Formats: sequence, structure tokens, C-alpha cells
Amino acid sequence: MKATTKTVNIHESKTHLSKLLAAVAKGQRITICKDGTPVAQLGPLDQPIPVRRPGLLKGRVIIADDFDAPLPLETTASFESGG
Repeated sequence: MKATTKTVNIHESKTHLSKLLAAVAKGQRITICKDGTPVAQLGPLDQPIPVRRPGLLKGRVIIADDFDAPLPLETTASFESGG
């Protein structure tokens, strides 16, 4: 389905944001203009946001036992000296 486009000014977009988002949910694109010049566009997402699945990489990512150990003094000193 080809999305249709509607043009609104910034004031109208702020006043009617909920209605504009409902139109976007139905596939319409909204162009927001300032002084007649397009500055932004509201539109439906091309792809749905994927649902995060915790543990997906379990067993594939290894964190070293000393991951949070203090850094060597020479490394810490280079941060503090800026060089």
C-alpha cells in the first residue's frame, strides 16, 4: 500500500499530534512545515521494532574473569596525563 502524504504546520502538528499519529498508524505520511518549508516527516516504520530476547547469545559471549580488575598503573597514568 502506497502511503499518502499530508502537510501540516508546526502549530497544527503540536495541537493535533494524537490525531496525526493515528493517521500515521494507518499508513499516512505527515510532512511538518515551518513557514511553508518542510522540516520533518512523520511516517510509519518500514519494519517493526524487533522484540528483545534476553539470553540470545548465552554461551557465545565470554567475559574474562578479570574484566573489572583495576587497570595497570601505566594505563591509568596515561589517562590522567592526557597522553
